[in-house]
Amino acid sequence: MKKTILLIACSANLILVKAQKHEFLDFPKFSDADLSKTKSLLDENAPAEILFKSVHFMIDSQTGNLHKKYFYRVKIYNKDKAEDWLNVEVPIYKLGSDQESLNKFKAFTYNQENGNTVPVKVEKSSKYKSKESKYVTVNKFAFPGVKDGSVLEYQYEIISPYLFSIPEVLIESDTPSLYTEYILDAPLNIAYNINYTGEMVPKYKEVEVKTMYGSQYKTYRFSYENVKGFKTEKFVRNDRNHRTKISAELNSTNFGTLKLYSSSWEQINKRLHENEDFGGELKRSKLAKENMPAGVLEIKNEQERANAIFAYVQKTFTWNKDRGIYTEDGIKKLLETKIGNAAEINLFLIMLLREAGIKADPLLISTVDNGLINLVSPNVSNMNFVLAAIKAGDAFHLYDATSKQSSMDELPLRDWNQYGILLNKEKTLQIQMTNTKPGSTFLTVNAKINEDGSVSGTYSDKDTGTFAMYVKDSYDENPEKYKKQYKENFSVDFTDIDSKVLENGAFESTMKFSSMNMIDRIGKKMIINPMLFLSKNSNEFDQTEARKHPIDFGAPSTKVKKITFEIPEGYVIEEMPQNKRIVTEDKEIEYAYVAEQKNNKLEVTTTTKIGSADYPKEYYPAFKQIWGVASKYENQVISLIKKQ
Repeated sequence: MKKTILLIACSANLILVKAQKHEFLDFPKFSDADLSKTKSLLDENAPAEILFKSVHFMIDSQTGNLHKKYFYRVKIYNKDKAEDWLNVEVPIYKLGSDQESLNKFKAFTYNQENGNTVPVKVEKSSKYKSKESKYVTVNKFAFPGVKDGSVLEYQYEIISPYLFSIPEVLIESDTPSLYTEYILDAPLNIAYNINYTGEMVPKYKEVEVKTMYGSQYKTYRFSYENVKGFKTEKFVRNDRNHRTKISAELNSTNFGTLKLYSSSWEQINKRLHENEDFGGELKRSKLAKENMPAGVLEIKNEQERANAIFAYVQKTFTWNKDRGIYTEDGIKKLLETKIGNAAEINLFLIMLLREAGIKADPLLISTVDNGLINLVSPNVSNMNFVLAAIKAGDAFHLYDATSKQSSMDELPLRDWNQYGILLNKEKTLQIQMTNTKPGSTFLTVNAKINEDGSVSGTYSDKDTGTFAMYVKDSYDENPEKYKKQYKENFSVDFTDIDSKVLENGAFESTMKFSSMNMIDRIGKKMIINPMLFLSKNSNEFDQTEARKHPIDFGAPSTKVKKITFEIPEGYVIEEMPQNKRIVTEDKEIEYAYVAEQKNNKLEVTTTTKIGSADYPKEYYPAFKQIWGVASKYENQVISLIKKQ
């Protein structure tokens, strides 16, 4: 009898253990109940919700190929605000003769009609390709018949020969998720470093060695339930750095001989200098000698000599917008066409500097939109850009000749991303990159109040330094869209908009304007805000919940608004607006509002200074206070009274 009781107890325990074990890759069958859902319980305002998401990476031990398998089921609550889910984009990579292939693509739109579930298949006719670069082709699929309440489902597999870097997977996306899982299965002779960032802890986790696919594998399995949509914060240049995400980078392979890929920065340095498209190009000193600009070697001051070489490269060669740390067509082709990728232009700059007797080395970086470098897990796949660095005493000066407006240590905003890896022939250095060069914005209005009550005049928007480079890039991308923003951002009629780069590298847009909406008449009075259309209507630091992330501007800054307008003949100012100056104790943040009457003109000038490129989250209350003061004072109004 005791044995029977013991057996029953053991059986119950086994059932309990089995019940608790989580099953991965167990895709639920489609449920009609999903179609009847009217809102997300995680976020009732969410336009869409991930019902099930599975990302599975598996390296086939027989073929050596990487299989990337994706499964998504997404509920659409508001079609107009869920545009990112209405199309699927699948990038396919090709390098040399090796190429990825897309297999097993299936996609459906599910709708409910007359109480029945109606699936509509995504046909091949809805697919089209766009070539993003010589290495990437994007396959795009459009879901048919999507409406509020639809459920979208798709799955596909990519077979890839590239084992070096497993794609990064966001666990925290903008869309809330009921269930998300990440799986990586790799044979024991192919080892990966798993990079896990973010604050979320998986509900279920398995990291173990077991027999799979007829061989010994190490598997990494993480699953998450009820993940809320990530809440973005203002003044964060790349919030991917703060989201929970997982990526994997090849550490080593062992096919009879152990081969390390990401063991140290020194090994990466050595491999890059042995690579024909990096170190091989740097060795071609003859090209640098034959193309040295005239007169440069006669400049005795080393810094002036470096600046002269930089100016030559910057002026002579044009960046084709392709990033990367390897040359594509080579330095020789760059010299012929005068057009090249980032590596070709900046590596050639390094070659010229070295030929001129200046100690120069490549600095590998990850641009802001590419995410932070993982210093703990060295891997070249972290990087997507190369700069030129020269040493002066204990400091380094940086150059980026891909921008026509940059100068020494004044780089495009995309380059400033905390750290860089300096590849010196003798050693490798991790360099902290801090942008100390301020960018400035000058907004200038010269206006006149007309007899019909309208206000008209001229407006100038000028940026300098790193801000000028950022604005110029935005203008080059779409000039018409850039100009259109002025009419969209202000309730003012702008005409004759002219945008251009000035000789000093600043970028300025000038235009004429007129408006009937700036003056209120009350009897013999005209009520007007002397800031006109440049008043600060809201406090950008309006976050009510506690700040989670650092405040990142990219550069120290000064912003000056200067508004001058004529006081109409026969009118006087009843009362001048109050002036104000506020500054933090450490003088990091300053704001000033100054109004002065000069003869028949009123001149209002506001100045906002931010002393550093970024701040810890603890500074948020100070910014909130000062921006609140600015909003209050910039919304003062004055009365213009007609003389008796």
